[in-house]
Amino acid sequence: MKTDRAPDKGELRAEYKRSDFPGGLVRGKYAKRMRESSNVVVLKPEVAKAFPNEDAVNTALLSLIELARKTTHITRRSTGSSPKTASR
Repeated sequence: MKTDRAPDKGELRAEYKRSDFPGGLVRGKYAKRMRESSNVVVLKPEVAKAFPNEDAVNTALLSLIELARKTTHITRRSTGSSPKTASR
């Protein structure tokens, strides 16, 4: 007759007990690391209502970036006076 074999160490069990974790359980142990390495952004509800999906958000932000680049270049502005000449 076969005997039940011990569960393989690589398999997950249906239930775990606190005693299975000698170091203890810590809620949010990796939360800070996830926030720092993740590119997920949480929008305020009023902002999320304005955009139906991620493509709409990306399109709006890319348009804003393009507009900002176009308007932040240094330009030569006329002061209304003629340039000074050396023949005074």
